[in-house]
Amino acid sequence: MRIWFDVLTPKQVMFFKHSVELLKEKDHEILCTGRNYRECIKLSKLKKFELKIVGKYGGSSKYDKLRASSSRIFDLAKEIKEFQPDLCVSFSSPEAARVTFGLGIPHITFSDSPHAHAVQRLTIPFVSYLLCPWIIPYSAWKNLGISKNQIIRYHALDPVAWIRRETRNMDDAKLKRKYRVSKNNTILIRPEESKASYLIDKDNNVDNILGSIVENFNHTSDILVLCRYQDQIRLFKEKYGNKIKVLENVVDGLELISVADVFVGGGGTMTAESALLGKPTISISPIKFYVDDYLVETGLIEKTANSTQIVKLLHRAQFDNKFKIDQKNRAQRILNKMEDPADKLMKIVDRFVAL
Repeated sequence: MRIWFDVLTPKQVMFFKHSVELLKEKDHEILCTGRNYRECIKLSKLKKFELKIVGKYGGSSKYDKLRASSSRIFDLAKEIKEFQPDLCVSFSSPEAARVTFGLGIPHITFSDSPHAHAVQRLTIPFVSYLLCPWIIPYSAWKNLGISKNQIIRYHALDPVAWIRRETRNMDDAKLKRKYRVSKNNTILIRPEESKASYLIDKDNNVDNILGSIVENFNHTSDILVLCRYQDQIRLFKEKYGNKIKVLENVVDGLELISVADVFVGGGGTMTAESALLGKPTISISPIKFYVDDYLVETGLIEKTANSTQIVKLLHRAQFDNKFKIDQKNRAQRILNKMEDPADKLMKIVDRFVAL
């Protein structure tokens, strides 16, 4: 069977890597396409996950997004016509949805983000199956042109697809040297995905939050900032200089989380990773979404955009040893009950093989 994976983000590299390996072991012919997007390309090389780059990321402008997506559809149509896949797998790729619809190819998509309305409206109506975490109600998808019997839920958050494999045999002392962590405490900050369509018009407080963290902790803690875009890197380096460590290279997020004492996240994936690993975690995301809600309800994260509150939470996260132990144990109990999303995908692929 020929299967096409369209892989667009760093999360998707991590999410699909094991599934692609399993399918190759079963002698399926696999094509993995990506786009010219800094973090995705560099992480795929770091993880030895081969991608054929077709098209580019459109950035923050609606016009540029439209042009980049339209051009990519055109180029993908040629590639996919030549490859002739029996099945496509994506993580809500609008370009994959348009190409598979146009060429009559079944399309399985994953998503934990019904809040990403633009992407979902361009994808969900055209897929054969949607796979998502069990915490997302069927009603969240009801206005997106898909029926309930096409939705398959798995009892896991998406990082489970890689956490159990990627965290084995991590040497904390070696990793601290690798990331030049030398102070007693380490705070890791991941800014929001500001160029995503669902965040372009949203206000965020990340600069004020970072300023408060620097003011209160830079003498006692290493403050690591893992940016998403080159302009974020330039902004924070120019403003804070050597008071923080801005990571210029794309790195393994799990490695960074493992050396941190506390994580402050403006997005979803690394916040969930950190929470499931039992690290004290604070979400500063400017939007409300189901995964964050679940993590708050289970006590795995705190969510706030108030700088004063964040400083208080950071003090507790770094210096309250009982809290840190309780957090680790709580996360382990929850993680142990979750299934592997890759297993769900393999069962769906087997359905198509049997047809």
